Amino acid sequence: MGKFEISLRKNGEFQFNLKATNGQVILSSEGYTTKANCKNGIESVKKNGPIDERYERKESKNGKWYFNLKATNGQIIGTSEMYESVAGRDNGIESVKKNAPDADTVDLTEN
Repeated sequence: MGKFEISLRKNGEFQFNLKATNGQVILSSEGYTTKANCKNGIESVKKNGPIDERYERKESKNGKWYFNLKATNGQIIGTSEMYESVAGRDNGIESVKKNAPDADTVDLTEN
């Protein structure tokens, strides 16, 4: 099972990463000013992650592939890493669909 990790950025904002069972980051959030908003973002990924229509499949200017997961209001909840191929990106989407709904949350800011 995957897991969400909440961490603190250098600028003081909270961020989460969704990691697959192999430890690879498959989705990263924007920066949040409060931990509560960060946790709301995680809940949004759990809710929207299984829905294929919520994924925006993109190609970057340097020819790499990535995706954005969007909420029902169209706001980006998280962005993937860059992939070398369309197949890699699509596997990343499937990994989010599989891992997000039941993933535990680990708060790295409480150490």
